[in-house]
Amino acid sequence: MLKLFKFPFQKNNLPENTGKIQTLQTRARGFEVLHNPFLNKGIAFTPQERVALALEGLIPTGFTTLEQQVTRAYEQYRAQTSDLAKNIYLTALHDRNEVLFYKLFTLHVKEMMPIVYDPTVGLAIQNYSHAYRRPRGIYLSIDEPQNIENNLRHAGLYAQEVDLLVCTDAEEILGIGDWGVGGIDIAIGKLAVYTAIAGVHPNRVIPVMLDVGTNNDRLLNDPLYMGNRHARVRGALYDAFIEKFVQAVQKLFPQALLHWEDFGPDNGRRILLKYREKLATFNDDMQGTGAITLAAVLNALKVAKSDLTAARIVIFGAGTAGVGIADQLRDAMVRAGLSKEAATQQFWLIDKQGLLTHEMMDTLRDYQKPYARKDNTHNGKMTLAEVVAQIHPTILIGTSTTPHTFTEAIVKTMAAHTERPIILPLSNPTALAEATPQDLIKWTNGQALIATGSPFPPVEFNGTTFTIGQANNALLYPGLGLGTIVTKATEISDEMFWAAALAVANSAQLNTKGASLLPSIEELRSVSANVAIAVGKAAIAGGKSHTPAARLEEEVKNTMWEPHYPHIEAI
Repeated sequence: MLKLFKFPFQKNNLPENTGKIQTLQTRARGFEVLHNPFLNKGIAFTPQERVALALEGLIPTGFTTLEQQVTRAYEQYRAQTSDLAKNIYLTALHDRNEVLFYKLFTLHVKEMMPIVYDPTVGLAIQNYSHAYRRPRGIYLSIDEPQNIENNLRHAGLYAQEVDLLVCTDAEEILGIGDWGVGGIDIAIGKLAVYTAIAGVHPNRVIPVMLDVGTNNDRLLNDPLYMGNRHARVRGALYDAFIEKFVQAVQKLFPQALLHWEDFGPDNGRRILLKYREKLATFNDDMQGTGAITLAAVLNALKVAKSDLTAARIVIFGAGTAGVGIADQLRDAMVRAGLSKEAATQQFWLIDKQGLLTHEMMDTLRDYQKPYARKDNTHNGKMTLAEVVAQIHPTILIGTSTTPHTFTEAIVKTMAAHTERPIILPLSNPTALAEATPQDLIKWTNGQALIATGSPFPPVEFNGTTFTIGQANNALLYPGLGLGTIVTKATEISDEMFWAAALAVANSAQLNTKGASLLPSIEELRSVSANVAIAVGKAAIAGGKSHTPAARLEEEVKNTMWEPHYPHIEAI
């Protein structure tokens, strides 16, 4: 039986890591109950609870069930006049009544995912300092590194009460760049997805904003901006700040998973490489994006009856996401029997300066250098069109955030040399996609195998309905996190990512023409359970966990939190 005393972040208030809690105990009374989003039920409190919790006269006398409240909340949601207004409504609901928020979100996950998270959360982040209502999470300032541990303690949670932290420094938010302290909303949104999709308990998580300054002049010149008013700190001071943060997390929450989100490419990769073997941690932009793309590619190859080791892969956009995808696909080729050197030669990466080549080594980032080509016959900048015409790729992936760059001429050139071209325009939001599925299907006469980064409607072509799979990281990272949490894995290995990608791929139904290469958003909860079990097995097999394998499936199911009102007892 759970004893819940005050605010959800108060010490001793959290449940064990289980989704099956039936009763809460609290000393809170009256408005203190109603202002606590985890205790509050609105007018779903029973008559007995109203008396015991001193709620009589504070709420209407009528009674509604959770299901009836969901109906009312959905009507209110649909009445909002813009996506940003819908985001603000859901945020307010989240702050008022967590169970109702998550019940609504899980029932309408396909419709609400773009509102709670990408792309609408980007609008909320840009308006954060002007639409600010109440804090949620922990804010850590690079100007006060001595306070990191103390500020984390203010979450009010003991070591065994935290499963997951999502942290960001907000340098590269989605497709909108540096938005300073408003980036806390990206961590909050990510955690909401973890809970709705994988059942990670909402009161066992902490969103963290690492405020290291901002280079966004609009924010620095805004009198209402609430973050540090100076340029981003870099170099040794930044690294020392991150080190102090990681040490504090390890000390206070030694079994928690640490998820890095929307860091700049240099910082993100350097941080991950430094800490990934020291604690359970991962970077979703690098590893999650790569793994979900791998799942789409594996299924496309099944449909095309092709072998990954024979693939010629062009990636347009060689930043964090593009190189992360290359790394995952290259590792899969190595698993299939190629040497690392041979696998690397199957990739052609193109960025703003053209095809990455050895002549550019002095200007390339460290993580780009392994993919620099020696075979630059043009002796200069080589464009996407020239690369496609010369090397005849079988797989074309876009992470450029440059719209309409997969032109009809480029796609037709590719299709002329491969029977089933695999084309993944992954840039998001929708307006930044390198091509639309409708155009790709038309230009290839229905032969292209497609997954996108943003949601697109089905395409009708020559009597076939083509369902477009979205390479949405939400298909993978919630289950990855859940599997890590359940097994208390000490780190997240490459084998665990491989297991996650296979689990996602195997969850898709490929038995009809035009079928999606990836599972649908409506299946996220069951897909997350499958991913968690696969990841847990990989952690156990790899010696990263001592959880008994025989109990893994039961542990995953028992851990997944469900949004139902518990009975509340006054003490």
